[in-house]
Amino acid sequence: MTTAHADPASLRTPLRSPSGLRLDRPGPEDGPALWRLAREAKTLDVNSVYSYLLWCRDFAGTSAVARDRTGRVMGFVTGYVRPDAPGTLFIWQIAVDESVRGLGVGGALLDGLSLRVATEHGIDRLETTITPGNAASERLFTSYAERHGARVTRETLFPADRFADCRHESEVLHRIAPLSF
Repeated sequence: MTTAHADPASLRTPLRSPSGLRLDRPGPEDGPALWRLAREAKTLDVNSVYSYLLWCRDFAGTSAVARDRTGRVMGFVTGYVRPDAPGTLFIWQIAVDESVRGLGVGGALLDGLSLRVATEHGIDRLETTITPGNAASERLFTSYAERHGARVTRETLFPADRFADCRHESEVLHRIAPLSF
C-alpha cells in the first residue's frame, strides 16, 4: 500500500507493508532492535543503545517500525519534524533486516510514516542526508519522490571536513517537495 492509496482513517490501526509486515510506532522496548538493525546495516552511523531508547520514547510519533507476525522489529525509520521548518519531516535513519530487503519494506515504512506525519502535523516536504555512493538510499528516496509526484534537489549539507578526525564522508541533503498524498 502506498500513501496515495491509504485512507487517513486507517491510521488508527497499523498499516501492512507489501511483505506482510505490520507498520507501527516504536516504543522504548524497541530501542535495542533499532540499534541491532543500524549496526547490521553497515552503512549507518551507529548510535548508542541509549540514544535509540530515547528516540523510541521521544520521537515515536515521527518514527515507524515494521514488525513480523511475532512482533519482532524487521525494519525502522526514524525522523522528526524540523523545529525551524514545521512543514518538513527529516528522516534520520532507515534500516531493514537483511532477510526482508528487496521486498518493499523501506518504501512502505517511508510511505506509512510520511502519511501519518502529514495527517498529524501537516508536512509537505521530506529531507534526508545520504553519503555519496549509497546507491540503495538514492534509489529508495528517488522512488519515494516519484510515488509522491515530488522533485528531489540535492546540496551538500555537511562537507567531510566538518566531521573533524572522524573520516566521515560528506552528507548530501536531499529535499523532496512538494509531497502529494
